Amino acid sequence: MPQANLTVTIPEGVWIGDVSRRYPDASIRILAALADDDAGVGLTEITAPDLQDVVADIQSSDSVTELEVLQRYEDTVLVQFETTMPLLLFPVQGSGVPLTMPFTIEDGEAEWELTAPQHRLSELGEQLEAFDIPFTVNEVHQRIEPEQLLTDRQLRLVTAAVEHEYYDTPRGCSLTELADELDFAKSTCSETLHRAEGKIVKQFVENADEATIESTHP
Repeated sequence: MPQANLTVTIPEGVWIGDVSRRYPDASIRILAALADDDAGVGLTEITAPDLQDVVADIQSSDSVTELEVLQRYEDTVLVQFETTMPLLLFPVQGSGVPLTMPFTIEDGEAEWELTAPQHRLSELGEQLEAFDIPFTVNEVHQRIEPEQLLTDRQLRLVTAAVEHEYYDTPRGCSLTELADELDFAKSTCSETLHRAEGKIVKQFVENADEATIESTHP
């Protein structure tokens, strides 16, 4: 399933983006959030040298209807808030893409890690544009689990090759030593390893091509 990394720029006038721009040294880490059509609730960890001013600024925002400090330690505070402007959550809800938590907001930008089918990611892009939220696609790649790509024997052999430094320079073991370690015939070891390496390299090239194409999206 495709995985994407996006940098989302929070528009001017949205309280959480404005606060992070006024305090560029602050890190606002969203731990959990949910929203309906009228409001949103979030749990956030804020770290800043001028922490008291940041919290006061958030509390004074017209879009924040409730704020409760749950815990404070040194220059970090844990806060639960309710807002009438959970703008970042609307495109996520509209596209059906699950937003991976936590994510961090700094100086008006949020970095998102997403895992969803390609059509959902495309829908998210359309939703972000509909809400006039600028974004940049940093990376898109296809996540393939090792057991989906390789057979059990191939996975066992490649794992052993890495563990025994077969791919290091200089090599930590020879092909003969690797075959002996796994009780394989040398010819079987060589053929199995070659087939596994071929699959891995082809998958790498395909992912690199996809990422190059997708990263050109504005």
